[in-house]
Amino acid sequence: MKGIVVLILALASQLACAKELYMVRSEVAFPEAMSLLQETINEHGYQVSRVQRVDIGLTASGYQTDKYRVVFFGRGDEVRSLSEKHPTLIPWLPLKIAIFAEENETIVLAASFAHLRDSYPSAEMQRYFDRWEADIQMILEYVRVSE
Repeated sequence: MKGIVVLILALASQLACAKELYMVRSEVAFPEAMSLLQETINEHGYQVSRVQRVDIGLTASGYQTDKYRVVFFGRGDEVRSLSEKHPTLIPWLPLKIAIFAEENETIVLAASFAHLRDSYPSAEMQRYFDRWEADIQMILEYVRVSE
């Protein structure tokens, strides 16, 4: 697993933008980057619903880190409404951003919604996907350029 992460990171420069993944590398230390990420999410009109540690399972698999989290966030009314209208979206709501430490840097990444666009072709859903992706990219970029 570490090899895959290293390969992905090696291919990334500033805001890596593959069809399926957005990723940035920041020189901000993990604790500060974590705070900055949550503040930036709030400044973009979202609420952080929870922060989940995922490093326990990684450590059991031999990956050495105690700083790996997934930040879940969204707009409560939006998540509720879309979950009711499109129950098949529930696994992707609320939105998620992963953040982890790697040596003296912090990596922040999120999935795009490219894989969902064909399943939800309505103009309304495409606008949601467009806004979420634009917001996520701005949030990641803000964390990247902050010191």
